[in-house]
Amino acid sequence: MNLKRITLFAVFAWAVLLSAWPCTNLIVGKNASADGSTIVSYSADSYGLFGELYHYPAGMHKKGTMIDIYEWDTGKYLGQIEQARQTYNVIGNMNEFQLTIAETTFGGRPELVDTTGIIDYGSLIYLALQRSRTAREAIKVMTDLVEEYGYYSSGESFTIADPTEVWVMEMIGKGPGVRGAVWVAVRIPDDCISAHANQSRIHQFPLNDKDNCIYSSDVISFAREKGYFSGVNRDFSFSKAYAPLDFGARRYCEARVWSYFNMFTDHGNDYLPYIEGKTDEPMPLYVKANRRISVQDVQHAMRDHYEGTALDISKDFGAGPYHTPYRLSPLEFEVNGQKYFNERPISTQQSAFVFVAQMRADLPDAVGGVLWFGIDDANMTVFVPVYCCTDKVPVSYTRVDGADYITFSWNSAFWIFNWVANMVYPRYDLMIDDVRSVQNELETMFAQAQAGIESAALKLYEKDQAQAKAFLTSYTNQMAQSTVDAWKRLGEFLIVKYNDGVVKRVKDGKFERNAIGQPAGVIRPGYPKDFLEEYVKQTGDRYKMPE
Repeated sequence: MNLKRITLFAVFAWAVLLSAWPCTNLIVGKNASADGSTIVSYSADSYGLFGELYHYPAGMHKKGTMIDIYEWDTGKYLGQIEQARQTYNVIGNMNEFQLTIAETTFGGRPELVDTTGIIDYGSLIYLALQRSRTAREAIKVMTDLVEEYGYYSSGESFTIADPTEVWVMEMIGKGPGVRGAVWVAVRIPDDCISAHANQSRIHQFPLNDKDNCIYSSDVISFAREKGYFSGVNRDFSFSKAYAPLDFGARRYCEARVWSYFNMFTDHGNDYLPYIEGKTDEPMPLYVKANRRISVQDVQHAMRDHYEGTALDISKDFGAGPYHTPYRLSPLEFEVNGQKYFNERPISTQQSAFVFVAQMRADLPDAVGGVLWFGIDDANMTVFVPVYCCTDKVPVSYTRVDGADYITFSWNSAFWIFNWVANMVYPRYDLMIDDVRSVQNELETMFAQAQAGIESAALKLYEKDQAQAKAFLTSYTNQMAQSTVDAWKRLGEFLIVKYNDGVVKRVKDGKFERNAIGQPAGVIRPGYPKDFLEEYVKQTGDRYKMPE
C-alpha cells in the first residue's frame, strides 16, 4: 500500500506547527472512568488541515514490499520503508484491537531535528496503528521504526492506549544526520488522569520499573553529552533537558492541562500559580480525580474555554459584544511597542477534527472500541460513535466532491460544520443555545442508544463476527450521515432566524406567522448593556443625543 495516502489528508497544512500551538490530549485511566474504560481525547488543531475520518484497511503483504513515506503535515516525500507482512484495520486513530494513538507537538530544542530522517510523527502514528495490537507493542514498533529509519519531526508527546492501560511517550531526535531518537514512556496509573498539550510533561521518572516506565538507553547520557544536564541520574528531567519551559509553553500549553485538572481534581488553585508564572514547580504528570469520569465528561472538557476560571476569555472586551470565547490568531500581538498575548484554551476554532476514544476490555474488540468522532471544533461539532471495526468511511467524512481545505462542498461534513460555526462565532451568545439544542439532542440519543446497539451487536457476534462488524459499520455510517443532515438543517434554521442582525420569532420549533399568515414581527436585540457602556466610553459624546 502506498502511504502517500497518509499525507494527502494534510497536503495543505503548510508548516503550521511553526505558527500555532496545536492539539490537546486528555487521558482517563480505567479505574478513574465511570464505566471501566480507558479514555483518550485528541483535538487536531491546525490551520490548513482538512478534517476527515482516515481509514487504512487490514492487509497481507509480500516480503520486501516497500512503501513511500510522506510528511503528514506538508506532504513532503521523505523516503521508503519496508511494509509489514500483516497490517490491521485502522479507522481514524483507533485500530481493530481498540489501540488508540494521539499526539501533541512540544517542539523542544530545534537543534535536535533531523531533516534526514524518514519517519515523521504523523506517519509514525498510523504505521504503529497498522502494525500493533497493544500499547506496549506500539511503543516498541514506534521506537524501532525511528531507530531504523530516523526521526524527522521535532519533539512529540504521544498518548498510546489500549483497553487495559495508557502510556505517555515523549520523543525527540538527536540532530541532523544522527539516526534515532531519545525517548521515555511512562504508564499512567489506572486510577489517575493525565493530559498533555504541546509541552513536554515527563520530568523525573523511575529508572528501574520496567512495568511502568520504558526509555531509550541513552536518554540521560545524550543529554549530558549535549550539555543539557549535569546532575545525578535520579534528578534527570526529560522536560527540562529537552524542552525548557518558556512563557508560551506555560501559558498556551500547560494552562490547558491545568484546566482539565481544575475540572476533575481539588488542586486547581494549587497549580494556578505555576500557570501564572509565580512558581516554576511543575504540575504532576498524573493526578487522582475527585470523581469517576465518563466519556461525556471528556467530550464536555474538550469544549472548554476556561469558563468560570481566572483565565476565562468570554467576559472581557476581547470577547466582543456577544462574549465569543475565541480569539483570532496569532496568539501574540504588539501595540505601541508593547507585546501582548491571548489565552489559548482547549477548544479552538482551527480544529480539523476531534475525538474521544473509549476502549473497553470486557467486550470483544469490535464492540468495545468506540471513537466518538467530530469534525471541526469540539465546541461546535457532534461526537458521533465510530466503532473500531468500521471498514467503510461515511461518505460525508471523506473528500467527497473533491472537497479539501480550500474547496467547498455541501456534501462535506467539514464544510457543513464550519459553515454553521462561522455563522455562530460573531454572535455567540445569541446563537449558541440553538447549536446546543441540536448538539445535545444528537449526543444524548447516541449515548442512550449505545447499550441497545451493542447488545444487538454482541448477539450477532456470537453467531457471526463478520455480520456483527458489518452491523456496526452500517450503524456508524448511518449516524454520521444523519448528523451531517441534521447540522445542515441547523444551518438553514440559523440563517433564517438571525438574518440581517434581527431575530425571527420561533414557537414549538417553527417560525411564527401572524393572524393573516405573514411572518411575525422580528425581535431587535441590539447590543448587550456591558458592550454599550464600553462603546460610549470609547466614542465619548460623538453619538450623544441632544437634549
